[in-house]
Amino acid sequence: MLRDRLIFGLIYNNGAFMQSRNFRLQRVGDINWLEKNYKFQKISFSIDELVVVDASRNDKNIEVFASTVRRLVEKVFVPVAAGGGIKKVSDAETLFLNGADKVVINSALYRDPDLVKQIIDRYGSQSLVASVDYKMSEGECCVYIDDGSTLIEASLLEYLSYVESLGVGEILLNSIDKDGTGFGYDLDIVSQYCSGLNVPLILMGGAGKESHLLDGMKLPEVSAVATANLFNFIGNGLPNAREFMLSSGANLANWNPGCR
Repeated sequence: MLRDRLIFGLIYNNGAFMQSRNFRLQRVGDINWLEKNYKFQKISFSIDELVVVDASRNDKNIEVFASTVRRLVEKVFVPVAAGGGIKKVSDAETLFLNGADKVVINSALYRDPDLVKQIIDRYGSQSLVASVDYKMSEGECCVYIDDGSTLIEASLLEYLSYVESLGVGEILLNSIDKDGTGFGYDLDIVSQYCSGLNVPLILMGGAGKESHLLDGMKLPEVSAVATANLFNFIGNGLPNAREFMLSSGANLANWNPGCR
């Protein structure tokens, strides 16, 4: 049986790492602050994967972002997925060359499906994570691109089916409404819209305590749960979360950090 995964998210914006609430960003610190205050060697024993997303609102600089990813992976010994602003195959290649194991694609899923297929043809479906952002509007699940600023003309159900048809390796589903609130994941939406998916689903947006992560992982549709802020920047938040989930019977890999 494949193990479920606990994923740690970092949101990057113009040289700094951020906390996010409903996609409104607040600066936490730059890469130097992160390396000084956040012990990645310890954290890497508590997570199964790291996702780093460039959410810069102005023009994204793939070279600068990739250099930041390179510094991060020097201290992280888990798979790393990175993305944000990928517009051509060479952008994906730049991230791979700087330590990413996967690339995260969002807006290009809608605007340039040929690019998605080119990346998959070159690197394999397992190399591409499709990021889908949504929020509720008048009782409907609406999909947004461009860092949550542009509404597209497709229902969440239609869009998830379309994204899967592109041949992506997995889907990262993020609730804009739940993002950063700490109120828990959008479990009802996952159960309603994702039961027919045949690719691994990563759930993101809303985790504020350990039990939220466990609740998300209990859903049969979910292969991984991710948290991108709140207790990310609290000393033992993630190690404690993994220990809690394992003690509660979660299907996570179990290892002893002291032995690695």
